[in-house]
Amino acid sequence: MSKVKVFAMYLPQYHETEVNNKFWGKGFTDWVSVKKAVSLFEGHEQPRVPMNNYYYDLSKVESIRWQAEIAKKYGVDGWGIYHYWFNSNDRTLTKPAEILLNNKDIDMPFFFAWDNASWKRTWSKIQGNDWAPNADSKVERKGPEVLIEYRVGSEKDWRIHFDYLLPYFKDTRYVKHDNKILFLIYNFSSEILRMVEYWDGLAKKNGFAGMECVFSYNPMHGIPKSAYKFRYEPLYSGWGGFWDRAKRLVFRNIVQKDIKLFSYDKVWKNLIRNAKNCHDNRMYYGAFVNYDDSPRRGKKGKAIVDGNPALFEKYLKQLLAICEKKRKPFVFLTAWNEWGEGAYLEPDQIQQFNYLEALKRAKKG
Repeated sequence: MSKVKVFAMYLPQYHETEVNNKFWGKGFTDWVSVKKAVSLFEGHEQPRVPMNNYYYDLSKVESIRWQAEIAKKYGVDGWGIYHYWFNSNDRTLTKPAEILLNNKDIDMPFFFAWDNASWKRTWSKIQGNDWAPNADSKVERKGPEVLIEYRVGSEKDWRIHFDYLLPYFKDTRYVKHDNKILFLIYNFSSEILRMVEYWDGLAKKNGFAGMECVFSYNPMHGIPKSAYKFRYEPLYSGWGGFWDRAKRLVFRNIVQKDIKLFSYDKVWKNLIRNAKNCHDNRMYYGAFVNYDDSPRRGKKGKAIVDGNPALFEKYLKQLLAICEKKRKPFVFLTAWNEWGEGAYLEPDQIQQFNYLEALKRAKKG
């Protein structure tokens, strides 16, 4: 049995919120995009349908309890819950984490992954997350381009944020590594680094060994070698290396006419090679189940094709062996329930529990 823990990333975008209703229409959740997906090429499995048509609502405790029960049964060691904190006044998609905090009987370790960026309209050239491109295409190009503004803020704001998170950090289920609080951060900046240092002091004052803040790896962001990092997969291995991504940034205004396809086998082989060749003892590795963001982006999306549970099991087993050899305590897996990006372990009508069974076997070694 592998000693390496598998943490599956967890999307909370499956409950009605004031923000969703305002930006994309009453009742919008990621299920809306998933249900409206269409097949774009021969053999394209869209729309994806949850097994037994279980389009759950994450504002309900029974939905989260069901998720936790099957996750634990098949070997998921914890959830990395996406955290949407924009500034001291604005946050959203908090309900699932609140339910976990208030229901101690739900036996699922968890930590937060802070997606620290503004939310913007798809057509805006401002940096940030364009959450629902297909829904945006039906909105007139007027009004604010930035939907919610992300601001790093000052020490006062950092303290407000930390105090908000502290009840979660103190929960016995919240993941700590050597009594350091695990906290992922997607977008690095010098201001964020100062915030992390400030938080580290607050964590120690509250009885922890400090913060283990892990940044999404990007060679262009100047992340210090001393910082913890993780390679988000399949993005890093799937869409090419550093120069390929740089070229796409330069030519990003060129209109993409067809969905971009990538080989499941090739992406995983790149991922395994990168992990084998990495000698940074502060780099954690990512893995993925599958990927297809056409429910959100249509023909402007990307998809990894020809994947299956057998290949997933084969390569995940290899990655866990590499991690064990290099003494990496955990892997970040994309994802538990990213249905809008085709990255999910949850059972669907076609594969049912096959990917979960593959995960369980891979961990047994």
